Amino acid sequence: MSTRPPELFPLFAEIETLEGVGPKMAQNLAHLDVHRPRDMLFTLPYSGVDRSLRPTVAGLDLPVVATVEIKVIRHIPARARGRPSRVQVEDAETTFELVFFHARSEYLQKILPIGERCVVSGRLETFDGVLQMTHPDHVLPAGEAGELPRFEPVYPLTAGVSQRVMFKATRSALARLPELAEWIDPEQRKKAAWPGWADALRAAHAPGALADLAMHAPARERLAYDEFFAHQMTLALARLHRRRAKGQVSRGSGALRTKVLESLPFAPTGAQLRAIAEIEQDMSRPERMNRLLQGDVGAGKTLVALMGLLVAVEAGGQGVMMAPTEILARQHHAGLAPLAEAAGVRLEMLTGRDKGAGRREKLAALAAGEIDILVGTHAVFQKDVYFKDLRLAIVDEQHRFGVRQRMELGKKGLSADVLVMTATPIPRSLALAQYGDMDVSMLDEKPAGRQPVKTALVSTARMDEVVDHLRGAIAEGRQAYWVCPLVDESEAVDLTGAEERFKALRAALGAGKVGLVHGQMPPEEKDAAMAAFQAGELSVLVATTVIEVGVDVPGATIMVIERAESFGLAQLHQLRGRVGRGSGASTCLLMYRPPLSEGGERRLTTLRDTEDGFRIAEVDLEMRGAGDLIGTAQSGLPRFRVADMESQTALMKTAQSDARKLLADDPGLESARGKAARVLLWLMEQDQAIRLISVG
Repeated sequence: MSTRPPELFPLFAEIETLEGVGPKMAQNLAHLDVHRPRDMLFTLPYSGVDRSLRPTVAGLDLPVVATVEIKVIRHIPARARGRPSRVQVEDAETTFELVFFHARSEYLQKILPIGERCVVSGRLETFDGVLQMTHPDHVLPAGEAGELPRFEPVYPLTAGVSQRVMFKATRSALARLPELAEWIDPEQRKKAAWPGWADALRAAHAPGALADLAMHAPARERLAYDEFFAHQMTLALARLHRRRAKGQVSRGSGALRTKVLESLPFAPTGAQLRAIAEIEQDMSRPERMNRLLQGDVGAGKTLVALMGLLVAVEAGGQGVMMAPTEILARQHHAGLAPLAEAAGVRLEMLTGRDKGAGRREKLAALAAGEIDILVGTHAVFQKDVYFKDLRLAIVDEQHRFGVRQRMELGKKGLSADVLVMTATPIPRSLALAQYGDMDVSMLDEKPAGRQPVKTALVSTARMDEVVDHLRGAIAEGRQAYWVCPLVDESEAVDLTGAEERFKALRAALGAGKVGLVHGQMPPEEKDAAMAAFQAGELSVLVATTVIEVGVDVPGATIMVIERAESFGLAQLHQLRGRVGRGSGASTCLLMYRPPLSEGGERRLTTLRDTEDGFRIAEVDLEMRGAGDLIGTAQSGLPRFRVADMESQTALMKTAQSDARKLLADDPGLESARGKAARVLLWLMEQDQAIRLISVG
């Protein structure tokens, strides 16, 4: 079905076809992201007003919204320009005034004739000792009181759009609801006690009380589930599609891996062994692997990655590992080199810095299959880079590589398996939304011998004490990072630059002891400083956040983060992970300038109180919301109208397993429920999924 089902036509008509919406109003509604009747249906009320009729307004706690039947006593015209007109009224027990600014007296006499009984509803308060209702929301003849909803929904608004317009337009959209076949698994729907789709929409737009506006109210939860289910169907289709893509069967003898494991001074953790087994199993299948390896800072991803690469080599092929920056690529190379040597395989590195004859030799060796494992930056994407038989491509720090680059990499080895690694713990809800098409391996144990990092908060006023403490630690042969937020002094943002801090620490601790790295230095200088620090020639490395991800110096046991309140939580966690990588006890000092904002304080105390990257990621998500966490522009994150990714993770998880199960049972979506699911994909505008079904 590659065209929209006819039953959905009324919902995808022009927005002007709704009652009360003309061209000007259509432009205003666009600011609410409402372009068609379908969007109107999914714009749900966020609050409500109790409009139930009271016998009298006497004795109410003011101010309050009240609805009451009144008799009109007299009209009091405005005394001067800019003054209000008043209408005196009485209910069963008391009198009060209705107040109108800029109203014509003929209009007031028409809607509130003297001696008539009417129903008014609006905000009641006292002004100068007089009980009054200014500009009532509703004025109706007593006989029409039944038309007023007892509980009135309140919709999101924008300039030029009133509640009345929203109410009318949503009712007009509801009037064209088609009856659609059910796409939710009958057992699931019964267990959750959800209404059908059309009934859920009618109920969501006609709440009877505040409880009906809660996310777990059955009608709302059902609609949220529909959004999650459509999104997860798209990801599951992409996954199915990718799995159908022919892969290569890579089965290794285990000989090279055994050599590496025997050379290790420690035993791998249970989590590492589990991930290695999952990768090995995926590689032995004819479908392409598409797996995310998620591990907290220092969980030992490098060993897991190497084991995968060795399966490729044992099977007669090649492997490539890519990092987003040169520093990281060099480090991966340095970390893998002794292990590759133990296995007896040829490991090489390719970065943008390889030029001329050296580069040509590497490329020739790669094309001839003489290089077993290549480590590089995205220089390995370049046109002239050819592998003889690429079996496994590993992408490190996925959030810096777009999906497009993942595809590019796949093209290099036409059927290479893909393993994506990240050291940024991703909250479960985001992992489901962003990587739902991938299988996930989690490294959630720290390797043996890793010491916890002691974290403390210190005010910048105690700078001298911190420097003294550092002097003592250096005398004992310890090493420290000192991280600064910006490269040079900027008047606009009052943050101490790395250059200034470097000069001050060199003066305090001795010239030969302190090095500097920042993003604006030439690569050669940056590498030289890093190498000197790694070799123990420097005691203190002053740095900007270039050292955030993956840089490994086991001798470094102190991390000072200056103006820590100006960093994000995930970034602070990554920075702290640079220490505590050896067997020595480590400390992290979070230096802040008081007074701390509420958010700053929560970030720093969370970091002080836990080292669990997944817990930290959840707090980060609560504080910043999903879009900010990974930058909405390039996040590829879905935007849900009803569902809330952050608080409804369990619902999304159910939707994921349901979507995968439906496709496993009915890959062509040909069953009655499969066909209903196709309609849902059209309804939710999941174009990518629709393309995949048409191609499929």
